Formats: sequence, structure tokens, C-alpha cells
Amino acid sequence: MNFALYVLRLMCLAWLWPVALLKGSNTQNQRRHKDVYLGENTRHKHGGRIDFKTKKSDSTKSLLIKSEQLLRIEDHDFAMRPGFGGSAIPVGIDVQVESIDSISEVNMDFTMTLYLRHYWQDDRLAFPSSNNKSRTFDARLVKKIWVPDVFFVHSKRSFIHDTTMENIMLRVYPDGNILYSVRITVTALCSMDFSRFPLDTQNCSLELESYAYNENDLMLYWKNGNDSLRTDEIALSQFFIEEFHPSFGLAFYSSTGWYNRLYINFILRRHIFFFMLQTYFPTMLMVMLSWVSFWIDRRAVPARVSLGITTVLTMSTIITGVSASMPQVSYVKAVDIYLWASFLFVFLSVIEYAAVNYFTTVEEMKKLQKGKVRLPVSYDATQAMAYDGCFHDDIDVSPFPELPTTPSTTRTIPPRASSTEPPPTEGTRLWRKRSVGKNIRFIMSNSYMIDSYSRIIFPVAYLLFNIIYWCIYS
Repeated sequence: MNFALYVLRLMCLAWLWPVALLKGSNTQNQRRHKDVYLGENTRHKHGGRIDFKTKKSDSTKSLLIKSEQLLRIEDHDFAMRPGFGGSAIPVGIDVQVESIDSISEVNMDFTMTLYLRHYWQDDRLAFPSSNNKSRTFDARLVKKIWVPDVFFVHSKRSFIHDTTMENIMLRVYPDGNILYSVRITVTALCSMDFSRFPLDTQNCSLELESYAYNENDLMLYWKNGNDSLRTDEIALSQFFIEEFHPSFGLAFYSSTGWYNRLYINFILRRHIFFFMLQTYFPTMLMVMLSWVSFWIDRRAVPARVSLGITTVLTMSTIITGVSASMPQVSYVKAVDIYLWASFLFVFLSVIEYAAVNYFTTVEEMKKLQKGKVRLPVSYDATQAMAYDGCFHDDIDVSPFPELPTTPSTTRTIPPRASSTEPPPTEGTRLWRKRSVGKNIRFIMSNSYMIDSYSRIIFPVAYLLFNIIYWCIYS
């Protein structure tokens, strides 16, 4: 019975064995066809080339894992600084200034792009190397290790450049020395003094400091002394960079203690030529234009008034334009002194004509009252200019007639009393002293002399003002 069951099992196996072989061959053929199909699709999709993106991603990942294993990142707690509990870790700083992008007087800040490099030693990242060569990594590994938390004091905005990748470089040496470099653009505060603007010189500085670690945990220092600060060829539109130099100091905070602070100092001297063209030369021309009215006839009221008003309004426009481009400071700037002094000269030229016109009117009205001006029945309206500076149709301003000489008008000079003083010798001039009041009345009665004096006094006074101004501020 058992023998019969054994024979039956052998017959079943012999019958199923060819079926299993046939099914296995079909499965292999299906896999081969599938691979060929996928390969054809890939070549068609990528222009006849095979896409190895997945393979590259896997290889990069495996390389990164190998680097982390080489540096034993998982074996240490990099949330703690190197040498925690011991002395402060020294961190050297090296800066290369790429450019100064802008300087704003209104916001009192500047924008600078620079390469910030950190140097320190972390024994936890030391690795064996047969050729003693360093290894360079990008921003992905930086996030897994400890790096100094340096920030910019008084900064308003800052960012790390990320085109095409984050501009971060990490270089690790076999002995654990580390170079960490980053490209940053920062906008920082610069306290400017505009008391001599635009003949001023500004001192600005960019300050670096550790945010969390005071001097007991982290010591910032310039890596190579004064050679730690390097600059490219920088050209600015309104400023000339006189000097770049580094310095260091300490900053105290009442709640956390003393911190090391590094300074990037630079001195800016403003180019004056732009402001000479935009402010000073137009102002000088407006002042000199206001003097033209001194040569215009005192009875030409429309011409002199319109000229005076035009110069005053132009000076107001210049002052407003300069003030709009400057911060609202509470002290007087050098350009304000020049503009307002020039505005005063222009304003005084208008006041001068007002005085001339008034004295002329008073003088002619007095002559009118004394009957020294005849009023003809017929007159020419085109020459009728009023004594008060207005145009009238009822008065003819004709030349003053000569008065006949009568005995009453002839001045009789009484004989001089005898004096013991000797008579003046030949060539001696006698000067008659006049009081200030008489001089004023004399000028008022001869108002045309005010224009004559103004032609000399105004230019001389303005020239003297310019000499004093440029000697003080230049």
C-alpha cells in the first residue's frame, strides 16, 4: 500500500515539473521585455541618453554618509562648543570687502557685500588622512556641526547669497582646523554728522560680535592683524574712500557680561563737484542775477519787481530741493548757511528797490506839492508813469522846468567874520562834516544814489562772504 502511494507521488511530480519550467521561462522573458521597454522610453524621453539622475543622487548621498562617518558627526554633540567647560575657544576672523553698494544720507546707513571667513579648531572633526589634504563641503554639512554665531551689530538687513547655491564653504583639515566662509550683503547703521555737509567726511564702521558666547566662551580676534581686512577696487559716485582699517574692543551688556567685538572702519570723503554743479553754481548765478535790477531804471516797476520775485522763488526751489534729499536734523548744515545767506542777498535786493521806489515817490510828491511840476492839459499816456510806481493816465511826467532866477531866489552870502585862523593855502580842500541824519536825508532826497551804492556794496559783501565761507569749510 505504501509502495503504491510512493509511485503515485512520483508520477505527480513528473507531470508538474515541465509546467514549472515553462512558467519560469515566461517570467524571465517578461522581465527582459520590461527592461527593454523602460530603456526605450528613457532614451526617447531624454533624446537617446539614459538618465542617471537617480544613480547620481544615490552616490552623492552615499558620499555624504561616508563623510559624516569619517568626521564622526553622530558620535558627538555639536550643540556644544568645542572645549566646553574649558577656556574660551579662539575664533579668527578674516574679511574681504567686495563692494559698498550704496550710502544713504536720508536713512543714515550703508550697504556692503563682503566675504566673512571664520577660523577655529574642533578636535571632534579631526580625521585620519594619509596625504594630509583637507576636505571641502557646502552648506548641507554646516547645519550638522558647531559654527560661531557671529552677527552684525546695528544691522538693519542682511542675507546670505544663494545663487545658484548658498554661498557657504566649509573646509575641514585632518588636525581639526576649520575654515568657514560665507558671502553676505548687510545694511548697517552709520551715524553721520552733517554739520559740514557737503564738505564733510564721514566715519562709518561695521561691527561683528558673537551673539550667545561672551568672552569666557568665545574669543573673537583678527586672524592676521591689520592684514585681515582686504578690499577690492571700490569706486563710489559721491564719496572717495580714504581709509579702511580693522580694530577691536569689548562690549558690555548688563545681563550677559562682556563680549569681544571687531570693527571694520572706513572713512568717506564726499566729492564736492556734484554739489557745485547742482547747488552752489545755480545759487551764485541767482544772486548775481538779482543785481541786474540795480542797473534798471528805478521807474521800471514791472521789470524790477518781476526780476526780484523770480530770483526769490528760484532760491526757494533750490533750498527745498536740497532739504528734501537730506535727513531732518536739528542743527544747521554748511549748505544751509550758504543757501540762506544767498537767499538773504536776493531778498535784500528786492527790499532795496522797495526803498528806492518809496523814496522816489516821496521826493516827487514833495516837488508836486511845491508846484515844481506842471500838469499840462494835453499829455502823452505812453509816458505817464506815476510817482508812486503805478501807471496813471492823468499825470504827465515831463522834465522839470528851470525856475527863473529872481532876487528872492538869489542866495546872498553874508560876509564872513574876521578870524584869527590863517586862510587855507593853495591845494587844501575844506571838508564839511555832516551828521548821520543829514546823510540819510540827503540819500532819501536823491534816491537814485541808493542804486549806485548797491552796485558796489552787494557784490563786495557777497564776495567777502564767499571768502569767509570757503576758508572755514573747505
